[in-house]
Amino acid sequence: MGFMLETRGLTKRFGRNADAQAAVTDVNLHIREGEVYGLLGPNGAGKSTTLKMICGMLRPTEGKIIVDGHPWCRDDLYAIGSLIEEAPLYPNLSARENLRVRTTMLGLPASRIDEVLGLVDLADTGNKRAGRFSMGMKQRLGLALALLSRPRLLVLDEPTNGLDPIGIEELRDQIRGFAAAGTTVLVSSHILSEVQQMADSVGIIYRGRLAYEDRLRAGQDLEQLFMSVCRAGRAAGSGVHAA
Repeated sequence: MGFMLETRGLTKRFGRNADAQAAVTDVNLHIREGEVYGLLGPNGAGKSTTLKMICGMLRPTEGKIIVDGHPWCRDDLYAIGSLIEEAPLYPNLSARENLRVRTTMLGLPASRIDEVLGLVDLADTGNKRAGRFSMGMKQRLGLALALLSRPRLLVLDEPTNGLDPIGIEELRDQIRGFAAAGTTVLVSSHILSEVQQMADSVGIIYRGRLAYEDRLRAGQDLEQLFMSVCRAGRAAGSGVHAA
């Protein structure tokens, strides 16, 4: 099985010259086709910056992004579905109308709207405007938007925000289902117990650098691993933690 996504020396600095601040430095991810990859790290570690570069929302300062064996290009965005930070919703439109706008933009069949509404349990929201949705409903609509094009790579940044425990469990099962059907899923989450139950591999970013990357093993305590990597990062300053 090959890699669906790799990053090589991925770096992002904000500002110029002596005032430049590094948000991400020399990150090398290796994400296999059809797996769920959990990207972890403390707040401000660089997870969202990394995901935004992969999804074309930020331009890398240095390094390369390799998608399915070739350098990232704008056309790859058709194969990438994403939900990063707040879902890109039109608050005055219903769930169905939001999806219709996206299908029109992407040239997708309207039949796809009912399919994704059913997947995220929003089929019965009727004419209710998205601006009046709960946080959890907005997250589910954002996921529906990300799924419209049947992406080969699904990028989710804290997708459980606003979801109740039942919604979190359902999302976890959905993510495993996406991977089983062949979609590669890159998910960032602060709920380590959920990542442990759904991820095949994990990467841990600490202070903008990839401090750990490996497959999850049966019986492995992810919370203990996470704390160990972060403690090692504080002690050493940087560098890759051996698997």
